[in-house]
Amino acid sequence: MSEGAKIPVLILKEGTSRTRGREALRLNISVAKAIADAVRTALGPKGMQKMLVDPFGDVIITHDGATIMKEMEVEHPIAKMMVDLAKTQDQETGDGTTTVVILAGELLSKAEELIDMGIHPTIVISGYRKAEKKAQEILNGISIDVAWNDEEVLKQVAEIAMGSKAVSSAKAHLSELAVKACLAVVEERDGKRVTDIDNIKLEKKEGGSIFDTQLIQGIVIDKEVVHPAMPKTVADAKIALISRALEVKKPEISSKIRIVSPSQIKEFLDQEKAMIGDLIDKIAATGANVVFCQKGIDDIAQHFLAKKGILAVRRVRKSDMEKLAKATGAKIVVNLEDMSEKDLGHAELVEERRIGEDKMVFVEGCKNPKAVSILIRGGSKQIVDETERALHDALCVVRDVIEDGKIVVGGGAVELELALRLKDYANTLSGKEQAAVQKFAEALEVVPKTLVENSGMDTVVKMAELTRRHALGNVYQGFDIFTGDVVDMKERNVIEPLRVVSHAVKSAAEFAETILKIDDIIAAAGKTEFPKKGAGVET
Repeated sequence: MSEGAKIPVLILKEGTSRTRGREALRLNISVAKAIADAVRTALGPKGMQKMLVDPFGDVIITHDGATIMKEMEVEHPIAKMMVDLAKTQDQETGDGTTTVVILAGELLSKAEELIDMGIHPTIVISGYRKAEKKAQEILNGISIDVAWNDEEVLKQVAEIAMGSKAVSSAKAHLSELAVKACLAVVEERDGKRVTDIDNIKLEKKEGGSIFDTQLIQGIVIDKEVVHPAMPKTVADAKIALISRALEVKKPEISSKIRIVSPSQIKEFLDQEKAMIGDLIDKIAATGANVVFCQKGIDDIAQHFLAKKGILAVRRVRKSDMEKLAKATGAKIVVNLEDMSEKDLGHAELVEERRIGEDKMVFVEGCKNPKAVSILIRGGSKQIVDETERALHDALCVVRDVIEDGKIVVGGGAVELELALRLKDYANTLSGKEQAAVQKFAEALEVVPKTLVENSGMDTVVKMAELTRRHALGNVYQGFDIFTGDVVDMKERNVIEPLRVVSHAVKSAAEFAETILKIDDIIAAAGKTEFPKKGAGVET
């Protein structure tokens, strides 16, 4: 071989696949577009539903974007990244998951057009960043300030969030529950309003109808009273929360005891009984008449508690103990020696009730509770699960408005206004970045366009009318899914939190930028769907 000839050097394991350059980029974009197309038909109140069947045959029927993405068993890394994109949108804002996925897919589709025109991905990324920054400025400018505790506005936001769910027939009832629950748990932290929806417990129980779903100003515990002789109802409850087991502790070291007479067995049992009796006396001495125990309560302790007329529940989850503490004002006690009346919480009523086929303990009438419960009812598991998903979305969007005090109009109005203003902004730029901003603006039009498509209307006609109205300065004009008309969405009370749209635009842009930066895919053998390119790399 002549001197200077290239020698192939293997640096990757055999069977590893490698895809480079434009081919890698096109492959990633095609996967993102495929995922976006899969959920696109689910956007809006008239979106189609998806039936998701897991390996065990369990069925989920929904068109909640977060659920569809979460339950899809995708293999491709880009598809998994889009699932994470939807999850993040759901965690941060509670709504807009379908929007963020289809917007990310559209941004990549438009970027592909720019790359085909010979524009380098780095230029596209730079243009997209400028467009996203400008979009946030425009969004803040066209948002509407509202009072954080305006119940009517909060209900409207919740109803719109639930309008696209299968339980939309009960949206008025559920939105009222969501608003009351959120307002109950609002707290001031460092001078800011915070609504921690983890303090709102969603307890599901099949049976009844969706309209039987109720808000409890306290906590529902999916347990029953431990002993039949205990009271099942306690008014003016003084509640003790105990995180240790109410039983005699086993010795920490192994030991043997030689028993030579039956009387010794009785002495041991009497001693154990006396020790547990002392524990229960200490609890009763504080004035407690209800006990929630995070761990076990043995038979002897149950007997003594029942004799004292104390209602007791055992093996309560740690998360429920924390919610009980927030709702009742009780402190969770570990050492009973230091327990006092100050550690007790209060509720007007603690009661065991039969719900469906099970018994549950209700802690109600808590004064100014910072944790509440919503007991979800429904005729089937699918309905109960879908109601839970709808309520979660409603709670999140109500939280967004309470914390931010800003809304925007829906029906595709805000996205179209963004698109038109970004096109004007693009005209102020020069060079290839102008084309990138222009394509970013075009990508935003996918939201109103998809809403029109999913309602069965003529996309060209409605988009032309929508664009004409916005060009005349009608910022709030959007597409009414139910009538098929282009109307003022503010007057129709079709509103959503600013945070939902703002986060969707930001996340979709960041996702597109991340994908556009990838020009080399190296995947281990047996872990990829990519075409084999060989493990050899020439140097």
